[in-house]
Amino acid sequence: MAISQATLTLVQAAKQGDDAAFELLLEPLLDPAYRLANGMLHDHHAAEDVVQESAIKAWRKISRLREGSEMRPWFFGIVANECRSAMRTRWWSVIRTMFPDSSVEAEDEAVIEGLELRRALRRMPESKRLILVLHWYLDLPLDEIAAVMGMSLHAAESRLVRATRDLKLRMEAGRGRR
Repeated sequence: MAISQATLTLVQAAKQGDDAAFELLLEPLLDPAYRLANGMLHDHHAAEDVVQESAIKAWRKISRLREGSEMRPWFFGIVANECRSAMRTRWWSVIRTMFPDSSVEAEDEAVIEGLELRRALRRMPESKRLILVLHWYLDLPLDEIAAVMGMSLHAAESRLVRATRDLKLRMEAGRGRR
């Protein structure tokens, strides 16, 4: 996908310290970045913190954005790394156990299915969860997923297939326990 001349001009201006140009580049990415972080962390407050920290890091390191590269996969890579860092902290496991999953009393199948999906995603390894969130929650094309994850297009495609298969098996196993 070719980058427009207007975007290239904004990137150059941001690299030269133009805060307004950086804001114009970042603004459309904040909502999908929040969805990415929330999909990874399953915690609204932590997702907000991660996006805020990622925006600050991106602002500080905009000069490291390679010439001709797109901002979206670069920024989502920063968000994914911040999510990984958040999950590695000692307090992350303490905070997650403080709030048990809410029980579902309604027999609404859509609600139950949604909760099972979230539980299955939460139990998946971080790398599989990340590729599923990038593809299904953010609807990113495979080339951008590969850029965010730092791998080839073929590797991203293979991992997406394996992660989807794993999620399906986890969902089927969850239905068997009901």
